[in-house]
Amino acid sequence: MDAGGKKIVLVAACALVDSDGRILLAQRPEGKSLAGLWEFPGGKVEPGETPEETLIRELEEELGIQTKVACLAPLTFASHTYDDFHLLMPLYVCRRYEGVPTGREGQAIKWVRSKALRDYPMPPADEPLIPFLMDLL
Repeated sequence: MDAGGKKIVLVAACALVDSDGRILLAQRPEGKSLAGLWEFPGGKVEPGETPEETLIRELEEELGIQTKVACLAPLTFASHTYDDFHLLMPLYVCRRYEGVPTGREGQAIKWVRSKALRDYPMPPADEPLIPFLMDLL
């Protein structure tokens, strides 16, 4: 896919919500682009995958938790142009999962109240998602 000469990258993200109504943020580890910024867990949608399948795979790989398609509710999406690609990112909300999230790839994780999300520096594509979560929680 092409957007004005830039490749479109499809990434699925998840606002994982705990029983206290807090949202999980993960910090991008050193060595990755945008290192140190906080983001919603998720990842690149691989060929042949749906965004929901991507989140089920990524939540297991990154956080060690399991969920099902029925537990992923689409909320909104982000569309953001970076220097060398255009990011399209559907955001899902997940309140039902099994396991205790832990940073399995060396990333820090933190449970955050929706009103405190702006206190955490995020990639430009994630920032427009905050108001939707503030309205939801």
